[in-house]
Amino acid sequence: MKTALKIFGTVILLAIFIAGFYFYLGLPDVSKLEAKNPRTTALMVQRYREAKKTDETFRIRQQWIEFEAIPKLLRETVRVTEDASFYQHKGVDFVELKEALKKNWKKGEYARGASTITQQLAKNLYLSTEKSVNRKIKEFLITRRLENNLSKDRIFAIYLNVIEWGPGVFGVEAASQHYFHKRVGQLNLEEMVRLVAVIPQPLKINPTENSDWLKWKSQWILDALRRYAYIDQMQYQSTYDRFQ
Repeated sequence: MKTALKIFGTVILLAIFIAGFYFYLGLPDVSKLEAKNPRTTALMVQRYREAKKTDETFRIRQQWIEFEAIPKLLRETVRVTEDASFYQHKGVDFVELKEALKKNWKKGEYARGASTITQQLAKNLYLSTEKSVNRKIKEFLITRRLENNLSKDRIFAIYLNVIEWGPGVFGVEAASQHYFHKRVGQLNLEEMVRLVAVIPQPLKINPTENSDWLKWKSQWILDALRRYAYIDQMQYQSTYDRFQ
């Protein structure tokens, strides 16, 4: 019995190794991203194909902006909301992953995600929105490659410039101009919070509307910003009241 279990375990490990090696061979070269901005992403291509199938007109709105030109408060709002430990982990936040698995197990459904900024970037650049084991393996391997080849600020900069912010809207500068008709450097705190609130559901939630979900998420973000001392009590209260 023990011998059979050992053989079975060996076969499983061998299968995992072969699968990992197969995925590794197909990994993209991310080193060029260190000095060159991506012209398009896998998600942009996916959205274009989806629109083409339904004969919808699809236009991509994107305008690249340098990392330093994005207000620090907006960058920190994104970070504390999407991946508070971004500058500490190596691409995967295992503490958050453990908590997400526990919550999902208790609920018996996918109720909480644990994707870091780097993982989200890997998916946006090279993969798709498909939920599968294969995609998650590829996402993990690409995430590790991104972390090994690019600085944290470079990863964050690309992320802020390519993630989806609505139908055909990609990147924070395009989102700012599309929704609020101003450059990202001109956004006030409320507008920053509204934009960041829709990141998990960019095709369902509009940052200019006042849905119950957006109000709840915006208040949660403001609580986090106050907790991390990125805003003071006066900023917190005056903006919080706008989401009542």
